Amino acid sequence: MSLMEDRLNKLGLKLELPKPPVGNYAGSKRAGELLFVSGRVSELAGEVGTDVTVEMAKKAARDTVLLVLSIVKNDVKDLDLISGVVKLQGFIRSSPGFTKQPEVLDGASDLLVELLGENGRHARTATGVAQLPFGASVQLDIILQLKPAANKQ
Repeated sequence: MSLMEDRLNKLGLKLELPKPPVGNYAGSKRAGELLFVSGRVSELAGEVGTDVTVEMAKKAARDTVLLVLSIVKNDVKDLDLISGVVKLQGFIRSSPGFTKQPEVLDGASDLLVELLGENGRHARTATGVAQLPFGASVQLDIILQLKPAANKQ
């Protein structure tokens, strides 16, 4: 078991098997030491600010990080090859007038920092949108930095 998975277990979290892509794209794509992970939507559906509370959406953002990490584990085989998080983009399905997208995205950011310490701190964008695939509340895509010894895809 990787150190990252051990940290997840200590937090009471676990990775499920990744769901296959729903279209003609890869779960992730490596370019040098960067791993671009395709967008993954939350299991939680609904519009934040009407159907979904900020706290529910924040937890959904945290849980979506786990879905992203399951893709990474499947593609690079070892989560300990992650040396840091470069960029996190979060899309929040928002009701008109809802402006707490950064607070929702903190659910994802906080977990990444818990798992990787300062190496988990990242640049990010939190954007409100009218709709997401499958009616999801949150969609994340992440750019990770991998250790140089990682196998190339």
